[in-house]
Amino acid sequence: MAAARILLADDDRELSELLTRFLVREGFSVEPVFDGEAALRRALSEPYDALVLDIMMPVRSGLDVLRDLRAATTLPVLMLTALGDDVDRILGLEIGADDYLTKPCNPHELAARIRAVLRRARRDEGDSPRFADMHIGAVELRVGPRTALLHGQALNLTTSEFNILAVLMREAGRGVSKEMLAEAALGRALSPFDRSIDVHISRLRRKLGSAADGQSRVATLHGSGYLFRRVSE
Repeated sequence: MAAARILLADDDRELSELLTRFLVREGFSVEPVFDGEAALRRALSEPYDALVLDIMMPVRSGLDVLRDLRAATTLPVLMLTALGDDVDRILGLEIGADDYLTKPCNPHELAARIRAVLRRARRDEGDSPRFADMHIGAVELRVGPRTALLHGQALNLTTSEFNILAVLMREAGRGVSKEMLAEAALGRALSPFDRSIDVHISRLRRKLGSAADGQSRVATLHGSGYLFRRVSE
C-alpha cells in the first residue's frame, strides 16, 4: 500500500522539518507548507489523505483555512493548537476538525493521531467499524458511499460526525457512552476535560435539526452519554 500522503501546515519551519523527518521515518509521505493560503490551495488541488493544520498561521489563520476547506471537502483534519487555547480548540471542532493535538506535541502521539484519523477515513481498513444501511424516521444512513440523508437530502458530515451518527443509529433507543463514541469517532480514549465528543454532537444536532415532535433527534443522557431517539416522521 502506498504511503499515506500528509499535508503539514505550520509556519514554524524548524518544527516542521523535525516533524516531517519523524513522520517520514514512520512511513508517511509528508509535504510541508508554511502559511494558510498555501495550505488551502494545496489541500483543494491535490489528493492528500489528511491535513495537519496549525491554528496560528500567517496570511490566513488555520481556522479560516478549515472553514473554507469544510465548504468544499471532508478531507480529515488534525488541528495543532497552543497549550491552553481552549476557545480555539472548541471553535476548530465546531468548524469541522476531526481531532486536535496541543503544542508542543510529542511526535509519537502525532503519528498515532494521524493513524487514527486515517483508520476512520478508510473504509477498507480491517479494523474500521462495520455498519449496515439504516433508516430511522427521516434520517437515512448509507454505508457504502458513507452518506447520511435527511428527508432525502444529503447531509455534509465529517468523518467523525458520520461515525458518531452510525453508532447512535445502530444503538437507537439505547444510550451510548461518550467513551464508546470516542473510540468510534476519534479512534482513541477521551482525555480528562476533553469536550471533543460534545462538540461533534452539537454540530451533528444542528445538521439533523428537530424531529417531528420539535425535539432533538439526539438526546443527552446526563452523566452517561447520548441516545438517538426513535420517532415517527
